[in-house]
Amino acid sequence: MRVRNPTFVLSVCGGVALLALAAACNQPPAGQLPADQPAAQAPQVHGNLAQVMRGILYPASNVIFFAQSEDPTKVKLEGSDPSTSPNPLSSSYGGWEAVSNAGIALSEAANLLIIPGRMCMNGKPAPIQNADWQMWVQGLRDAGAVAYKAGQAKSMDEVLNAADVMSTACQNCHDKYREVAGGIPARCI
Repeated sequence: MRVRNPTFVLSVCGGVALLALAAACNQPPAGQLPADQPAAQAPQVHGNLAQVMRGILYPASNVIFFAQSEDPTKVKLEGSDPSTSPNPLSSSYGGWEAVSNAGIALSEAANLLIIPGRMCMNGKPAPIQNADWQMWVQGLRDAGAVAYKAGQAKSMDEVLNAADVMSTACQNCHDKYREVAGGIPARCI
């Protein structure tokens, strides 16, 4: 498209920007919704605890564990197109960005571990109300923050710290709720 009248374009763009600014200034205070805006939906549970672990936490933690011994920027692409790489470290958002993203995934996934209605793989409710569960979920959230900062700093030393914080949080919870006598039928109790 060829612009014949740049002044007109700037006027229109400026007007749109002013309208957007005016709309932003007229927003209700935080926590209040306009009368015509529906309330946010309640969180929904779609997977059991093992599925959340295997689908989100396990892959994200593997990125952190890998980065503690190998420079994430030196991961070779497994194919010709980073956008189709199944390896987060060699994808379009690979290297240190993958470490940061894994940190965010850990912190955000911590929220999934406390949603009411989450079940263990044996069908028993996840013990989200237990004080130790809450404490270890917070440890996971903290580990994600440390991993995110390590990725942002591009620091192998900070990744070591992140892996340690993450391992501690995970191990504490696994020792009580996963690695139990009786195997899968006795988990999460």
